[in-house]
Amino acid sequence: MTDQRTDLDDHVRPHLNSSALLVIDMQNDFADDGTYPVTGTTRIAPRLRELVAAYRRAGRPIVHVVRIYDGDDVDRVRRTAITRGDARLVRPGTPGSQIIAGLLPPGSAPLEPNLLTAGDFQVIGPHEAVMWKPRWSAFHRTGLDTHLAGSEVDTVVVAGCNFPNCPRATLFDASSRDYRLVLATDATSGLTPDRLADARSIGVVPFTVAEIMSAVADS
Repeated sequence: MTDQRTDLDDHVRPHLNSSALLVIDMQNDFADDGTYPVTGTTRIAPRLRELVAAYRRAGRPIVHVVRIYDGDDVDRVRRTAITRGDARLVRPGTPGSQIIAGLLPPGSAPLEPNLLTAGDFQVIGPHEAVMWKPRWSAFHRTGLDTHLAGSEVDTVVVAGCNFPNCPRATLFDASSRDYRLVLATDATSGLTPDRLADARSIGVVPFTVAEIMSAVADS
């Protein structure tokens, strides 16, 4: 289904029938009660579970994008704290690095940090995988663009934690690769009106989970 709103230019109008869902950094350490809490991340989890389930039913691609901090391959702003051990978060194999309950398919194996940090995708379902990103954007130094091209994706739907950092960077990088852009507004933590306006200026289309689910179900 193509969004039919008349206020959208044809070049930014999303194509939900050729979209992929990117779920960003929904890991236990970033939950509201985690080691490095991001306010609102726990609150959005129920809506995000509904959205993930809708994409599974539709057979559309889902990519869970995660952080794993091991060594000094870390954003500069966090590098000192991570390498010194002051901030022990999303460490390989720890419970805090795992994805928040209910977002992965039932019976999924724990994350495989060695596989992920080597740049491989951990397949967890017919159209679903987990990948690691070394920096803010899910496209930086990863195989995400190639992975999406294999499924003929031209639209990305972004949701998760924490909008001003990784979802925002992912959307900007997706824009530079000419993807059509959707932000799940009620399934993304850290979103404010001014940040949403910033995203809309590059062609990001804000949808609620209900709107996305309806479009995906009709595609």
